[in-house]
Amino acid sequence: MHGLRGPRRFGFNSGSTLRVRLLLSLLAVLVIAALAMGGSVYWNVLRQTESLFDYQLRQIALSLRDQGEIAPEDAGALADGQLDYVVQIWRDDGHEVYASRLQTEPPARAVLGFADIEAGGIVWRTFGVETRDRVIQVAQPERVRHERAAQAALRSVVPLLAVAPALALVIGWLVSRSLAPLQRLAGEVRSRDSGSLQALPETDLPDEVLPLVQSLNALLDRLGAALAAQRHFVGDAAHELRSPLTALKLQVQVMRRAPDEATRDEAARALTAGVDRATRLVEQLLALARSEAGPPREARAAPLAAIVRLAMGDVAPLADGRGTTLELDVADGAEAATVAGDADVSVLARNLIDNAVRYSPHGGHVSVWIGLDAEHPPAPVLQVDDDGPGIPEADREMVFDRFVRRDNAADQTGSGLGLAIVRQVALRQGADVALSSSPRGGLRVRVTWP
Repeated sequence: MHGLRGPRRFGFNSGSTLRVRLLLSLLAVLVIAALAMGGSVYWNVLRQTESLFDYQLRQIALSLRDQGEIAPEDAGALADGQLDYVVQIWRDDGHEVYASRLQTEPPARAVLGFADIEAGGIVWRTFGVETRDRVIQVAQPERVRHERAAQAALRSVVPLLAVAPALALVIGWLVSRSLAPLQRLAGEVRSRDSGSLQALPETDLPDEVLPLVQSLNALLDRLGAALAAQRHFVGDAAHELRSPLTALKLQVQVMRRAPDEATRDEAARALTAGVDRATRLVEQLLALARSEAGPPREARAAPLAAIVRLAMGDVAPLADGRGTTLELDVADGAEAATVAGDADVSVLARNLIDNAVRYSPHGGHVSVWIGLDAEHPPAPVLQVDDDGPGIPEADREMVFDRFVRRDNAADQTGSGLGLAIVRQVALRQGADVALSSSPRGGLRVRVTWP
């Protein structure tokens, strides 16, 4: 379970955590959106304020046009230094008769309509209107207009800027709340040790996380089954190795205590046979462990006939010692049939043929046939027949278990692992293994690849 552990906690201490990435991403989006909205509001208010100031210039000028003569008290009001506007009036002969702010240097000429005029180092925004006997112009410094417009625009943006921190806090709270199921799940996984393979809780999980938890639970189920099988295998292996090792120890003691050379030679032969049996058992255990280790690492395709010939060569010394005849028959068109994973297929073929030889009587006959499946060509088929005692139909599934030996076998030199290895290799290969009765009276094993 150590491989399932993630970060220590969902916190702000690591930039690689999901919470920090979400917060940074959402806050970045919030900042960009706030800047875009603030900028848009600022420029819109700025343009609207400029338009409003132009409207005020025009309204002042038109109101003075319709007023007629300016009374002295009105002239005093227009000359108020606190006003941002300058009012100028010219007679139709061009003589200026009035200016509301003489302490400044207003534009020296009138321009009808709106215009931007520079005078006294100041840029003025002006609006001029002509009556029957005079010209009225209202002017305002551009700097004042821009300052007032910027202030109005900033007052419009300030509420948005004030809301942004509150939105950031809300986003942080929502992210924490949304990630709470993951945090609980991480705590559940972190609290377990290597032996805790119970399923993770699947309640109160969002739909996006539920498939992940279901996949993890399926993985935990497979790990539990694999560990249980491994423990069972280790227990069986220890039990099976205890007997041959004890026998070897006794045979060594017999050889050391032998009173004469003949007895010593007989003990040495028995010891050699015991070492061979123990070696065979260890080889089978290692082969079974490799076959159960997971998917094959090699997927190199090779001709099935060539693999089987090499396997028969490996078993030939055993067959010769028992006087067993090995026969190979390759059907037409099957010589070139290939299977993937030549190393695995070699283990499968060698165990099938070795099993057939060991459970056939001395001087027996083992035939090996390679062909193509008639129903699903060009699927390769490996078939091994022996003339041993066979296996009753009711017991055929049981013999694929580890360390299962047939009581009616001609001898008991086998380890009971041959067919278990064949089944495991076939599962890795995706092949089908079928047991039936052989025409020779013994067992027929047929392996069909997809």
